[in-house]
Amino acid sequence: MNPLRIVLAVLAVIFVVLYARQPQNPKQAMAYGKRVMIFLACTVVILPFVWLIAAVFKDPSVYNTYIFFPPISEWSAETLNLHNLRRLFEPKQTLHGTVYFWQYILNSLFFASVTTVLQAFFASMAGYALAKYRFVARHWLLLFMLGSMMIPHVLLLAPIYGMAVRFDLVDSLWGLLLPNLVSAYGIFLFRQSILGVPDELLDAGRLDGCSEFQIYFRLVMPLVRPMTAAFCLVSFLSQWNSFFMPNVFLHSDDRLTLPVVLNLYLSDYVSEYGVYLAGTALAIIPPAILFIALQKEFIQGLTSGAVKG
Repeated sequence: MNPLRIVLAVLAVIFVVLYARQPQNPKQAMAYGKRVMIFLACTVVILPFVWLIAAVFKDPSVYNTYIFFPPISEWSAETLNLHNLRRLFEPKQTLHGTVYFWQYILNSLFFASVTTVLQAFFASMAGYALAKYRFVARHWLLLFMLGSMMIPHVLLLAPIYGMAVRFDLVDSLWGLLLPNLVSAYGIFLFRQSILGVPDELLDAGRLDGCSEFQIYFRLVMPLVRPMTAAFCLVSFLSQWNSFFMPNVFLHSDDRLTLPVVLNLYLSDYVSEYGVYLAGTALAIIPPAILFIALQKEFIQGLTSGAVKG
């Protein structure tokens, strides 16, 4: 019997003993069972990250020997070292000159950050207009917007690429930014959230002499801050992990984004899994920092507008 089965068996025996002591009032046993289930769930979530960290520091020669870290008695420079990280940050000679790994990180940060800010700006303005203004064909426009979300993005790749060729935007990060300026999903989220803003507040702002943009920026946006944080996090993750469009639009080595570059370490001929996982571990850090900073607003934003139609 392996150690995992032994631990599970011991936990189960303890639960049975606690329940047998007070079968008429099993509160202690149920509280213990609840804590055990939470502990097991946390373990299942954390184990992949432990495996990833172990893979980053394991030497390629022992990569497939141990699932996690080697036994402490076998820790040495031959089993645990910084080979994968050194290999990852080695200067890469390309047709466009010497390229460093941090350039790919900056490319992804620029693409994801700028796209997120622009999407939040345009989506919030459109959501505000759809929620608070009454104009002809407003419902048809909303229906068209929601219908566009059902079209797979891959079907639009060819016409978007053709437009990028005409405007000389191929092999440019701006060629990726422009098709992603507006998010129908973001417009819908902001509309649902802004519907909860009282119209009397907007009228009071107009009476005080505020322009429509000032009402939007100073009165409405602070009230939908949780939704803004939630959308920014979702949008950033989507753009940060984007692979298909950058892989098609970008050709120069110094302009590639992180997911595209990491995929180059895995091929039919050479597979550097340790280097690939080292880059993956670094790629997790920016979204994790953003989530930690916005987690409170993110949770609130997921429920805001849920009962509005």
